[in-house]
Amino acid sequence: MIAELKIARQAAREAGQILMKYFRGNYSVREKSPNNPITAADVEADNYLRTQLSKNFPDYGWLSEETKDSAERLTKEKVWIVDPLDGTKEFIAGRPEFVVSIGLVKNGEPILGVLFNPVTDEMFSADEDEPSNLNGKLLKISHAESLTESTLIISRTEKIDGLWKPYRQFFKNAVVCGSVAYKLASFTAGRADAFVSLKSKNEWDVCAGDFLIRRIGGTTTTRTGKHLVYNQPDPHIPDGIVASSPHLAPELLLRFGK
Repeated sequence: MIAELKIARQAAREAGQILMKYFRGNYSVREKSPNNPITAADVEADNYLRTQLSKNFPDYGWLSEETKDSAERLTKEKVWIVDPLDGTKEFIAGRPEFVVSIGLVKNGEPILGVLFNPVTDEMFSADEDEPSNLNGKLLKISHAESLTESTLIISRTEKIDGLWKPYRQFFKNAVVCGSVAYKLASFTAGRADAFVSLKSKNEWDVCAGDFLIRRIGGTTTTRTGKHLVYNQPDPHIPDGIVASSPHLAPELLLRFGK
């Protein structure tokens, strides 16, 4: 996996440089669907990543938020699962809470994860041989004993929409952040004891961060407790996400499960 990880990190860094050309500047924005924007930065970074990763690994499949999906990926043993700009709303707002997200799966299970924030120069990465690290520093799982002692990292949008009001009694603190992938990465960096998303997600939001969490001994499931399997015909994950240590997971699913 040395070649895949090296090239994925390099591609993520260079895609990050593309994003920085646009960040806090002038660029085109359109709506793919209601409340789902896409920018010129998303498109250019996506084109670059697909070119680089496919050139180096032509037999691997491809699934990206910004590329028209093809059923061909379902025939592949290994598939890149990519979001060239996870956190587009934060990017548009000028907040440094977005990442390039690159995951690689084999027969539906993640085997590599790279997340890069070009503003903060944070490179989160891991594969089956290299443990999860942030710019070379090893990452560790939270050892919070109970939910009432825990800090959760949650969605800014979900908080603004009032979705967290019914649950506020169950945990100690909340850290608000944009970008699903960056929240997962921040959990691995010890900035929170768990991550919970109440809304549905997609494979490209979660795949790379899920692998980083698995490699530090954590667990990522849907809010129904379902194990995540990738490269599905429909990449939509309808039930939200819970990520934590195995110790904390049962209590999280009890309080926030569906």
